[in-house]
Amino acid sequence: MKTLALVILGAVLVGCTAAGHNPTDKPKPAATSKGEVYKVGKGDALSISVWRNPELSVNVPVRPDGMISVPLIGDIDAADKEPEQLADEIKNELANYIKNPQVTVVVTNAVSSEYLHRVRVTGAVNQPQSIPYSNGMTVMDVVLVSGGLTEFAKANETKLYRNTVEGPKVYRVRLGDILEQGNIATNYELQPGDIVTVPERLF
Repeated sequence: MKTLALVILGAVLVGCTAAGHNPTDKPKPAATSKGEVYKVGKGDALSISVWRNPELSVNVPVRPDGMISVPLIGDIDAADKEPEQLADEIKNELANYIKNPQVTVVVTNAVSSEYLHRVRVTGAVNQPQSIPYSNGMTVMDVVLVSGGLTEFAKANETKLYRNTVEGPKVYRVRLGDILEQGNIATNYELQPGDIVTVPERLF
C-alpha cells in the first residue's frame, strides 16, 4: 500500500511539472509541411506558358499589390499562392476564351524569398539592420553583428518575435545575462523571418 501511494504521488508531481511549462523556454523549431512548397510573393518574376497558345504565354512580375496581368484575363491575384494553384486559376479563366487550355506557371526569380530569409535587429543596438539568415545563428550573434547594445539598452527585456504555424509568438531574451554572465539559456537559435527587439530604458 505504501509503495502504491508513492507511485501515485510521483504521477501527480510529474503531471504538475508538465502543466507548469514555462512559456519562455527555448522556442521549438517552426513546423513545416513536407516538401515546403513555395508560394508566390510580391516582386517575384513568373513565366506563364499556355500550351499551343504562344500569344498568351508571358513573363510577368508580381506587382506590389500582389497582382499580375494575363492576356485575355486581365489582372489576377497571384501573391501567396502556389504556382500550381495559380496555374489552375488562370486555366479556369482562360477556359472562357479557348478550348481546354493547358497552363503552367514557373517562378523564374523568387525575389520575395530574399526578404523571408533574413533576420532583423531593432531597438537599442548601435546598428539596427536586416541580416541574411545563416544556419545556426543565435540572438547573440545578430546583436554583435549589429554593433552591440547602446548605453540605454534594457537588455534583459529583449524580445524575440517569430511567426509559427500556430501564429505569432513572442519570447523573452535575457540578453544582459547572456552578454555579462555567459548564461546562454535564452540565447535562442534563430529562424528566417525572426525579429529581435531590444527596448530602451525609460528615464
